[in-house]
Amino acid sequence: MRIDRATLRIVRREAAVSAHDWPASVHPVLQRVYAARGVVCPDAVGHRLSGLLLPDGLGGLAGAVAVLADAIANQRRIVIAGDYDCDGATGCAVAVRGLRMLGARNVGYAVPDRAIHGYGLTPALVATLQPAPDLIVTVDNGIASLAGVAAARARGCKVIVTDHHLPGAALPTADAIVNPNLPGDGFASKALCGVGVVFYLLLALRAHLRVQGAFATHAEPDFLGLLDLVALGTIADLVPLDANNRALVEGGLRRMRAGKACAGIAALFEVSGRDVRRATASDLGYAVGPRLNAAGRLEDMTLGVECLLADDAARASGLARLLHDINAQRRDLQTSMVEEALARLGNLETDDAWGMSLFEPSWHHGVVGLVASKVKERLHRPVVAFAPAGEGDELRGSARSVPGFHIRDVLAEVDARHPGLIARFGGHAMAAGLTLQLANYARFAETFDAVVRERIAPEALQPVLSSDGELAPADFDLGLARQLHMAGPWGQGFPAPLFDNVFECVECKAMGADGSHRRLRLRDPRDGRVHDAVWFGAEGDLPLNAPLRIAYELMVNDWQGRESLRLFVRHGEPVSG
Repeated sequence: MRIDRATLRIVRREAAVSAHDWPASVHPVLQRVYAARGVVCPDAVGHRLSGLLLPDGLGGLAGAVAVLADAIANQRRIVIAGDYDCDGATGCAVAVRGLRMLGARNVGYAVPDRAIHGYGLTPALVATLQPAPDLIVTVDNGIASLAGVAAARARGCKVIVTDHHLPGAALPTADAIVNPNLPGDGFASKALCGVGVVFYLLLALRAHLRVQGAFATHAEPDFLGLLDLVALGTIADLVPLDANNRALVEGGLRRMRAGKACAGIAALFEVSGRDVRRATASDLGYAVGPRLNAAGRLEDMTLGVECLLADDAARASGLARLLHDINAQRRDLQTSMVEEALARLGNLETDDAWGMSLFEPSWHHGVVGLVASKVKERLHRPVVAFAPAGEGDELRGSARSVPGFHIRDVLAEVDARHPGLIARFGGHAMAAGLTLQLANYARFAETFDAVVRERIAPEALQPVLSSDGELAPADFDLGLARQLHMAGPWGQGFPAPLFDNVFECVECKAMGADGSHRRLRLRDPRDGRVHDAVWFGAEGDLPLNAPLRIAYELMVNDWQGRESLRLFVRHGEPVSG
């Protein structure tokens, strides 16, 4: 059988049993949704900042704080070494803003260029820092930067690594390392992203300076003003939204809705056509984040960091428009690359591809991660997409995995079987990056597929869509839709509510510039009501007047200030039997 598209299966989530009484204002459907995500206590969804985990449990903070406090006291030159994605950009902006608020007057930043410097604190990036700074603080990178940290230390720089990526067998010889995912680290949340880690470092540094009497003559800085940046980086990096991350994200969203977003985020909302006063996590993930990420993919993430550091609205607006234009170029490039990838895979049989490797000499290395994601979504297999890294024969790859299958561990196994085959690699369970020589590509592709075949459970190759069950006819209500919309933040590990019901499609019309979307009218056979619906990226037309199992989100459609109920379709299939 050809793998044209993985067959999707709808499964129902199992709900935990609530031992608490919920307020009458919380709809029973929302209570059910919360219970299916393991939330059985109203306090667990208050998202109060007062309930944040204390920094004390995060390893490495004492050493990092001591180095930073000395640097501030002596006004040493500090450089924040960021990353070229949204998490790295927001983390860089938080570090620069936060350290300046704490009294550092000589703080700059450096962001690597994908094509020139590679990922993280590399020796090439260190060489660009002229003159050598007194202190380098990495954000969202550094745990795998053994050579870069050594190069910085050789130049007389102190180095603090703040990161959240999984460490390798060896750690860099930094002056301090702060990473909740280090072996033995006692911090309760392993889901902090890069901007979250540096935010916690700033909290610990402020507490230290408070004890030292640094704020005896003036008010200490209020870091609530940094939460919009923390929220953006957390959502964009797709880290699990555990209770701690949900509190950070909701704190940032509240500031945005109150009109207190920094000028850069406000400008990015505006160019995205979104209302910052009604900001949600999906706005950050699907509108604001991609515009920042586009700079790191195609241009220079310095544009993104400058936008986030801008306090002047006009400057922020100009940079946001530039980022918007770059993102449009990214979309066009991504579309053509994905089409090429799927065309190549059109003749593959199901058993031909368990772990898939893709490479085209014409592809752009800044977009291969998106290609891997799209192919993985369509075929539901672990995918690594490669492109030339720049000049020479080095390839840069991005890997994406399916739920329950640890992609970084697979790369580690490939590396163990063939030492030197992969030049560098790092990442997480669901996403990773690597570089290798063009001459090693074929052997890598063969070994990667072999390791995937050995390790993956066959059922993991079939995608499932987890549903919160059916809605009763009375539940198709605008009030419930509003409550679900605002009950998040929803995101990775805490997914937005999804329901499934049997409907009859009475109208199906193509929409969108390329006709790939559908506007639907769905009739509920239980009461005859007809509901408006949309299906973006539809798999084709739905048959009319036949029973269909539809998986959908209950949405609030806001058109010219008028709200109405709409179903956002995620999947549709005929009712069997």
